[in-house]
Amino acid sequence: MGINERILSAAAFEQAQRVIPGGVNSPVRALKSVGTTPLFVKEAKGAYLTDIDDNRIIDFCMSWGVFILGHNNERVSQAAIDAVWRGSSYGIPTVSETILAEKVRQAFPSMERLRFVNSGTEATMSAIRVARGFTGRNLLVKFEGNYHGHADHLLVSAGSGVANITNASSAGVPDGFVRYTAVLPYNDTEALHCFFAEHGHEVAALIIEPVACNMGVVVPTEDFLKATREVTEQYGAILIFDEVITGFRLAFGGAQQRFGIMPDMTTVGKIVGGGFPAAAFGGREDIMRVLAPEGPVYQAGTLSGNPVAMAAGIETVRQLSQPGFYEALERKSDDFITKLEQIIAGRGIQLNRCGSMFTLFFSSKADGSEHFNDSPVRNFKDTQRSDQQRFARYFRNMLSRGIYVSPSQFEGNFISETHTPEILDYVLKSIAESID
Repeated sequence: MGINERILSAAAFEQAQRVIPGGVNSPVRALKSVGTTPLFVKEAKGAYLTDIDDNRIIDFCMSWGVFILGHNNERVSQAAIDAVWRGSSYGIPTVSETILAEKVRQAFPSMERLRFVNSGTEATMSAIRVARGFTGRNLLVKFEGNYHGHADHLLVSAGSGVANITNASSAGVPDGFVRYTAVLPYNDTEALHCFFAEHGHEVAALIIEPVACNMGVVVPTEDFLKATREVTEQYGAILIFDEVITGFRLAFGGAQQRFGIMPDMTTVGKIVGGGFPAAAFGGREDIMRVLAPEGPVYQAGTLSGNPVAMAAGIETVRQLSQPGFYEALERKSDDFITKLEQIIAGRGIQLNRCGSMFTLFFSSKADGSEHFNDSPVRNFKDTQRSDQQRFARYFRNMLSRGIYVSPSQFEGNFISETHTPEILDYVLKSIAESID
């Protein structure tokens, strides 16, 4: 399925750089780390993108996990179109906000009360503020490689596009902004217990990606995830599950349903907006009562609960709630992963997977003589052993075959309802050719 030369995309990128810093509105889109320039998309449908050079490309990034139903789902798009004709924004409440909130609460019983915002960053930032307001404490605990958005106090040992940066993960973040952020190693139960034994009564909240998705897909050990619930209950801290990616992805009720652990607060995003800017944060009723206008913790947003995003979200969640949806997606993913494991065996590549998300971590020796000890990558330190140059060659090889995988060694890939067996077989063939 090779692709045409991306002449128009190259010109569009050159023009964009004259007015937009780096030519993109989110850094990883520039494809700088994988040694190429971005493609510019003109439309998408199902599992395919079409760029402005008329290349039809299989998408395995799916807007970073948003499109579990595939791009431009007809019923979701129609719901959004109908909403636009009624009015795109009011700054006044609508019934659609309540309808979607009730659907989210049905999927996530931990979110007894919730509020909509416009992005995952807003959701996590707001949840942490609420947790601090509720507990009267300042200290936040996060984990290395977990990315919770680009709020100043969260940009320390973060994953995603800042996975290669140490200490404060961005210039412009004063040391004082991360003074109350403690960072622990992911999947290290002993370190977690030791920290809480010494500082537990100071901790307002522990925030975690229950399955890390921004240092590549990294699955928690059973004892580690249980320990986050145990220590926060013991010391009166708030446990926040950041399910911006895993929510509605790993199960209808996200990672907390899949692993059977109930957090105090939850953030969801991406899928919940059906392709439009929307996210939500919520939790126990007593915690959420501190939020204005009921309580003293302030949070607001002009476009929060946007009626177009709410309409798209309602239709998306309605389709996801149909019996058998997640079982079918899991079976499809199981079959794909089983075949992929056979292709990469002995090739110096580690496969991490949870549900319909997966990452290939490349070691520096393609013959497998230097590998990841034949066991899943478990933490941020493990991911840093990956050969990013080898991944970059793999990315370019896949793109030349008409497949767009997530353009970072430290991100996940996503299987959707619209990735047919025929598409997945072509992807497997292309992976085999690309790693050769």
